[in-house]
Amino acid sequence: MAMDRVETPIGTVAYRRTGAGAPLVLLHGGLSDGRSWTPQLESLAQEYDVVAWDAPGCGGSADPAADLRLADYADAVAALVRALGVGPVHLAGHSFGAGLAIDVYGRHRQLVRSLVLSGAYAGWRGSLPPAEVEARLNRALAELDRPPAEWVNSYLADLFGQSVPPETLEAVRTMMLDVRPAGTLSMLTAFASADLRAVLPTITVPVLLIYGAQDVRAPRPVAEALHAAIPGSRLILVPAAGHDVNLEAPQEYDAAVRAFLRTAGEPPGVPGGGFSSLGSPHVQAGDGAADDHALDLRSALEDGEVAGRVRS
Repeated sequence: MAMDRVETPIGTVAYRRTGAGAPLVLLHGGLSDGRSWTPQLESLAQEYDVVAWDAPGCGGSADPAADLRLADYADAVAALVRALGVGPVHLAGHSFGAGLAIDVYGRHRQLVRSLVLSGAYAGWRGSLPPAEVEARLNRALAELDRPPAEWVNSYLADLFGQSVPPETLEAVRTMMLDVRPAGTLSMLTAFASADLRAVLPTITVPVLLIYGAQDVRAPRPVAEALHAAIPGSRLILVPAAGHDVNLEAPQEYDAAVRAFLRTAGEPPGVPGGGFSSLGSPHVQAGDGAADDHALDLRSALEDGEVAGRVRS
């Protein structure tokens, strides 16, 4: 897919764009780039104008001239949205990109129509114990001094659950081999120091939280803390999936996003229990700061939006 570029206050940013419909902007996580959204660029473009950026220092975007704050990344996202003339947008982010999406809302809420947050943190400092933040930061800093080929495999096991197609692993490994120290270091330090907890209770747009049930990078207590703090949020746990849920379980991820975006302007949830059972497949769903509701994906499955079976 061809890439285009725009100028932002922190340099040239590259992006992929496809489809037609309501605008949906995708923000990738660390050690990756916009290619991490390949399944969604193919699937969700059937209904949405999908834009996947490369963060500064990643993929086709220019390296940052200096270390950036998370706020600088948020302002760059806002500059991209304004340059494309598409706001307000549905904003979906994964991991670092999910925290970034929260900060975009905090700084430019008029540009945000809804939030889809997968493997999300309120910044590392806002979601993890200080010792864990320090350990992650020190590990990454040490590895950036060595060629990526020497350390990428050590991360792959933390990103996925039980069963991942070899081609998915290879695609992620390829992206990780392409990381550049300038971009990675800037993202790492910005996110390690970020604490977005104060933003969470101020969010008034619809929010969908999606986590892999086997995520060891952003484990369940992290998910439940964000869910409790964001009013009216919906939480889905995808069985057997790990951190990179949009890549490991793209059919389930896309079905959840479609079901959510179609009702993003309506009151969230439907009455039900904390678990929604689809036979063998199931997800957990609920409304933050309120009684739990079930976001049932049965209709999406019956409508043929998901080919094959949800992993259980």
